[in-house]
Amino acid sequence: MLKHLLMAGAALALFAGTASAKDLNSIGVSLGSLGNPFFVALSKGAEAKAKEINPNVKLTVADANYDLGKQFTQVDNFIAAGVDMILINAVDPKAIVAAIKRAQAAGITVVGVDVAASGADAVVQTNNVQAGTIACEYLVDKIGGKGNVIIQNGPQVSSVIDRVNGCKEVLAKHPDIKLLDSTQDAKGSREGGLNVMQGHLTRFPDVAGVFAINDPQAIGSDLAAKQLGRSGIVITSVDGAPDIEGALKGNTLIQASASQDPYSMAKNAVQVGYDIMNGKKPDNPIVLMDSKLITRDNIGEYKGWAAN
Repeated sequence: MLKHLLMAGAALALFAGTASAKDLNSIGVSLGSLGNPFFVALSKGAEAKAKEINPNVKLTVADANYDLGKQFTQVDNFIAAGVDMILINAVDPKAIVAAIKRAQAAGITVVGVDVAASGADAVVQTNNVQAGTIACEYLVDKIGGKGNVIIQNGPQVSSVIDRVNGCKEVLAKHPDIKLLDSTQDAKGSREGGLNVMQGHLTRFPDVAGVFAINDPQAIGSDLAAKQLGRSGIVITSVDGAPDIEGALKGNTLIQASASQDPYSMAKNAVQVGYDIMNGKKPDNPIVLMDSKLITRDNIGEYKGWAAN
């Protein structure tokens, strides 16, 4: 009798465990700008991991275009569609909390990706302070620890703020370096980098180095320098994007980029979210991925985003 009861209890426990496992049938993804190849790679990584979990999963990717109101609407649409998980690249890491709470109240797991997102169940991102640090250490070394430097800022999401802070910490250690400006938002785009760099080079006759917060801005900055006939400027950035691979091999002022891995980042985020859905919370809800510096010297060894 006791044996039968134990066997029945084990079967019930097994059934309960199976019944409690949640399936991943649909994911909503809201990203900063699909005009940036970083976010395209990120969306592909999310799709790849989701289909590993469930080949029939439905993935909806939305472009917030750095518009908070648009991102709120996208989250509400995901809630109405009954998705199981939301990956969010928060336009505003603090203001997004209201939308995240609405999703969680509907039983949806929310994972921030690439940037902080207040109230999210977890966040997976590059260690952006470290990325800004290594990019600017390289810049300082290239200009011999002295000269005028510009930090070309971008949209005020947490990743950009962290990169700038990492760079400023490096520059502050070198008294012979003068930071000319760090306030201009180049919008995270090539066009923005071009326009802001044109303004800076018109304003400042002597510039030794520029740290751009991402690769598109760095490429735009290089183009502006060429148009204005300026040379001898060291440009570094963050991303390791496909376009920067060509720039580091070609005749440009760009000397280094602290690489990210958006494809793996998104895969990691989906896995973390799926684990949370099934009761497995990460030891630390902030998952940081280290950056590696890509330079003209090691670009031949770089696998790049396309490798995935």
